Amino acid sequence: MELTEDPLTGEKVRLVGYSNLNIGKLRRGKVRDVYDLNDELLIYHTDRVSAFDIVLPTLIPRKGEYLQKLTVFWMRKSRKVFPNHLIDVVDERSILVKKARRIDIEWVVRKYLYGSLWREYKNGRREMYGIKFPEGLKMAEELPEPILTPTTKSDVGHDREISKAEAIELGLVDKDTWATLEEASFRLFEFYESEAKKAGIIIPDFKLEFGFYKDELIQIDEPPTHDSARMWAIKYYNVGMPQESHCLDKEFLRECLRRMGFSGEGAPPEIPQVVVREVAKRCAGSYKVLAEGARLEDLGLLSVDEIFAKSC
Repeated sequence: MELTEDPLTGEKVRLVGYSNLNIGKLRRGKVRDVYDLNDELLIYHTDRVSAFDIVLPTLIPRKGEYLQKLTVFWMRKSRKVFPNHLIDVVDERSILVKKARRIDIEWVVRKYLYGSLWREYKNGRREMYGIKFPEGLKMAEELPEPILTPTTKSDVGHDREISKAEAIELGLVDKDTWATLEEASFRLFEFYESEAKKAGIIIPDFKLEFGFYKDELIQIDEPPTHDSARMWAIKYYNVGMPQESHCLDKEFLRECLRRMGFSGEGAPPEIPQVVVREVAKRCAGSYKVLAEGARLEDLGLLSVDEIFAKSC
């Protein structure tokens, strides 16, 4: 059992790379271990972390605990908007969920020009996902309204853009199911966005997954967390600028890795401990700020520039 220091409390905590439960049939995802219990699944949240679709060799203290806590917080609150798979909390890392038949589409909702969307726009693309974008937009600029930018959902390799027509032609969904889930995606985004703003956080984009439980469509996988959504501080939001200095999401880690020369090709590097501490702060902070009303300033976040000025 490997112990390390919690960067927020200083206490010694256990690092958990893999679960070792003796139940059901195990499938290991990038950061979560899933046990098939016939009609239900048990999802165990480890301290593994991924970036660029690669599982990194370094563990993040208490990441799994806070990923589970924020997932449960959101899913309990969002049930009134759209049903989801949560049944019960088993322990500090595990949840019991309904076993659904996954629809192999990631429903990505965006309201700000950032990430891959910004990179494509900066490179000259003005039509993406069937949407025409005007000239003159800046990095991190808020769009007039949320847009849906769905991708394929693959367990291996990179996801790719997919249109409504393609999804129907491939048999991933029918016309009515697409319409239902498109509406659900926007309703859920509106809910999460509104709740986050109360805590001083912007959710510029996030991904959703859905599935069929018997004949019912439900939200599965995870709601907006450190791993699945961007989270910016309203107080420090600045159009035209990167937002990683005070973000509570994984883009901070991605940018650190880029500075280290890794963007998904070749063997992933070990994460320096100064970066591990900052990622852990953001994992814990995403829950503490959104669910407990903690102040962002009390997390003691360092920016990417501050870390690399010290030569990590």
